Amino acid sequence: MEFRHLGNSGLMVSEIAYGNWLTHGSQVEEDTAKACVQAALDAGVTTFDTADAYAQGRAEEVLGRALKGQRRDGLEIFSKVFWPMGEGKNDRGLSRKHVIRSAEDSLRRLGTDYLDLYQAHRFDHSTPLEETMRAFEDLVRQGKVLYVGVSEWRAEEIERALKIADEMGFDRIISSQPQYNMLWRVIESEVVPLCEREGIGQLVWSPIAGGLLTGKYKPGQELPAGSRAADPTTGRFLQSHLEDQVLLERVQALEPLAAEVGLSLAQLAVAWVLQNPNVSAAIIGASRPEQVEGNVKAAGVELDQGLLTRIDEILGDSVQRDPALTKSPENVRG
Repeated sequence: MEFRHLGNSGLMVSEIAYGNWLTHGSQVEEDTAKACVQAALDAGVTTFDTADAYAQGRAEEVLGRALKGQRRDGLEIFSKVFWPMGEGKNDRGLSRKHVIRSAEDSLRRLGTDYLDLYQAHRFDHSTPLEETMRAFEDLVRQGKVLYVGVSEWRAEEIERALKIADEMGFDRIISSQPQYNMLWRVIESEVVPLCEREGIGQLVWSPIAGGLLTGKYKPGQELPAGSRAADPTTGRFLQSHLEDQVLLERVQALEPLAAEVGLSLAQLAVAWVLQNPNVSAAIIGASRPEQVEGNVKAAGVELDQGLLTRIDEILGDSVQRDPALTKSPENVRG
């Protein structure tokens, strides 16, 4: 395993981080989830990402039990806050009330007394940003949170938060967690340049595009049994892509390129995001330990510019680049 600084902070993270969205507490049984976490630990992964909203808290509970007995100082445990965790008007968003209460609940579920990184899961248009930033700052001062980050924020939203932090003497954001992969590059034109200037690192999710970049979804063929796309809950995230036969054909055309460098297509996809110097870690998920064991092999891989150019040529206009595609709900508490 290779390690990188998270932004310009002193915190080191494993290039491959383990995330449990759509798996722990919902898609896979707990014994399998624990086996996946153990496979990650065995491969040298030290960074684990979750959120309170994943399976309505169950994902945090499963991760906490899976990591129990590990040396806490040898791990980096991240969580997030924003999405509804109850029926009440204050059980969601980034109000002071919800941020503080959610942090305490996450600590309890994870079985730890601090989070290495606490992230605003989306931007909250209905709460003053100063209120949110002060709540995060108080958690830092209390020692419950070591660093603060955001997830799926636009460049202008990150910039506003940095300005408030500087004016009020708060700790600055050190990370951004966006979706990023060969097909989804909406952060490249605005978010990445800002973050490079301001010392913010990317913790990218969905590096294999929800499984699309594994190559297992072939044009004109039925969905593989047991795959994420075949699952009625998780398949909805891939539906539009699976209907795009041109896209599926282009993904298949990447297979020979992966073979040239001795990688599977999934490994090539994970290695691809790690070529971006602003990326601190690629977050992988898994429903089987073998998936973890395969994907971690992307750590430390260097791809030459010629190969990267050929990937771009094959994917062509199938790549999404519009920064406006990053957006948060206008009123999560409405």
